[in-house]
Amino acid sequence: MLLSLLTRKDKLKFLDLAMHMVSIDGEPTEVEQRLLNILLAEVGDGIVKEYQFALSKDMDETILYFEESNLTVKNIVFLNLVKVAMSDEFYNTTQHFFLESIRNKFGISDTKKQQLMRLVYQERDLRERAKRVVSH
Repeated sequence: MLLSLLTRKDKLKFLDLAMHMVSIDGEPTEVEQRLLNILLAEVGDGIVKEYQFALSKDMDETILYFEESNLTVKNIVFLNLVKVAMSDEFYNTTQHFFLESIRNKFGISDTKKQQLMRLVYQERDLRERAKRVVSH
């Protein structure tokens, strides 16, 4: 969501964080893999061809990169990480702690976190309502 607003480098660094998020609790689930494919489509073919599909060797460096970014970039990255974490039915505590660590390092307030999480819930609810409408 809104990944197209990021720079080329932001997108590559975001993919590092997203890959880390889905790997925290082991291999990506089918739902997480589907969401990763959607995120890859959103960042664009050029980025996908350039991205190394392996866990970043220096996650601290990746996080520091975003710590120095503007607030809009931080919010977009956090929003999409929340979306990844909430994509399957298993919201792992390790994912929760990782998200909280990112939120604190990015300086995202509790209020902003709640707003961003609400967007993820609203998007998921809209998708479910659309499925019901088209299937009846």
